[in-house]
Amino acid sequence: MNAPAGPSRAHVAAMFDGIAHRYDVANRVLSLGLDVGWRKRLLAQLPATGRGGRPLRVLDVATGTADVAIALAKDPRVGLVTGVDVSVGMLSHGAAKVHDAGLDQQVTLCAGDARDLAEYRDYDVVTISFGIRNVPDTAMALASMGQALSPGGTLLVLEFAEPTLPVFSPAYRFYRRHLLPVVGGTIAGDRAAYRYLDDTIATFPSGADFVRLMTDAGFEDAAFEPLTLGSVHLYRGRWPGRPGQPGIGHA
Repeated sequence: MNAPAGPSRAHVAAMFDGIAHRYDVANRVLSLGLDVGWRKRLLAQLPATGRGGRPLRVLDVATGTADVAIALAKDPRVGLVTGVDVSVGMLSHGAAKVHDAGLDQQVTLCAGDARDLAEYRDYDVVTISFGIRNVPDTAMALASMGQALSPGGTLLVLEFAEPTLPVFSPAYRFYRRHLLPVVGGTIAGDRAAYRYLDDTIATFPSGADFVRLMTDAGFEDAAFEPLTLGSVHLYRGRWPGRPGQPGIGHA
């Protein structure tokens, strides 16, 4: 199956530029602080070492305000982190956070598009957290991220999903459709951005459907792990080149 066409790069960049100044606060509030645990689960899936036993080189795509990039850089397995995003406003806030954390020598932030990562090569891990559904061409982005990896490298994707539990699912959809735009819009000053969040979660492929997109893009051992009652999925795939490890979930 193919992912639906997303908004243009310019639209996404402008939207995130507009909410960058309050993005972190809105995230903490809207996720009830659960986003911290999601990042920890992603870090738990990092390989022990990079190619040839070196410290890991990680490319964090759709890095936003660099929360994931900073968490990666603090992990003892990680050497260097490159963060890429289409929103200059988000990157500006991220750069300030990287500097405050004393990680300027370890983290580099760059403007860039997930669909065109030609200048980034030989990474041990590529991560993208809550950004893949914002890319206009999912298949192109997955292929591009694969090509940025060393043979045998790992792709880790965190993304929202539609939960299926009978009691939780209706309550979650009500929260996402009716409360999230009001609360997020009040904090960040843009209700439309948070209505967009609901729309993209509802329509973007998740679970086994997204695993198939990863497989079609060339990843092996693709699998997913549901988090927080299935409202978030953590996906993992291996770019071909050396024997892989078992998948992390059920495809």
